[in-house]
Amino acid sequence: MPVKRQPIALTLAGVDSSGGAGVAVDMATFNALGVQGKCVVTAVTAQSCKAVWGVQGTRPAIITAQLDAAFSERPPVVAKSGMLHSSGVVEAMAEFWDQRRTPLVVDPVLASSSGTTLLNPAGVRALKRRLLPLAKVVTPNVPEAEALSGMSIKSPDDMRQAVRALYETCGCAAVITGGHLHGKEILEVLYDGRDECEFATPRLRGGPWRGTGCRFASAVAAELAQGNSLSAAVGKATQWVSAALAKIKGR
Repeated sequence: MPVKRQPIALTLAGVDSSGGAGVAVDMATFNALGVQGKCVVTAVTAQSCKAVWGVQGTRPAIITAQLDAAFSERPPVVAKSGMLHSSGVVEAMAEFWDQRRTPLVVDPVLASSSGTTLLNPAGVRALKRRLLPLAKVVTPNVPEAEALSGMSIKSPDDMRQAVRALYETCGCAAVITGGHLHGKEILEVLYDGRDECEFATPRLRGGPWRGTGCRFASAVAAELAQGNSLSAAVGKATQWVSAALAKIKGR
């Protein structure tokens, strides 16, 4: 009996020299969830757990070349983007996705955990105007959702309002991850234009947890690659990230 091939997912993200986020985390997540990974490197960063020491972005022409190579044989069935660094990279992605129907999960990485800006204002404008309308879903945390929606988010009710605003302004489904809010549980709120779904997991003591957004978005992509619906993919990703962080905490 022939062996069934694993589905392929693509990550477009930066290289984090500390290994705590970006391409390394995305590829590890794909592997853990039974998906073969490919990558497009959008930037190389020099990072520790507490600071970003430097960033070198990838030229848009090289982004396009990497995408062409990734799709030239056994193309990915889903893609996930993280740190994009510049408007040029966003525009190159948008031009490529104008010609594709491959589902795209966008983790809108605007800043590092330590506060360093990782996408300039022109890049944010290009993200909202050009790329998000081509995406299947955008997965901001609370600060990112505030920046994209222009709304203040202090409570679950605010999340519910903001996720609908993101759908209207961005033109794609949105899920806001609530780890930045307080409470005994972490809430994720998904809205796809028709249905609103909520997913809650216990809050772990400790942290802050670096790379959580990367794990979540790449887990959503991996579950979509396995054929799950968006709501099922988000639910499974929420549970998987919670379990993965519990393992890290227990080390």
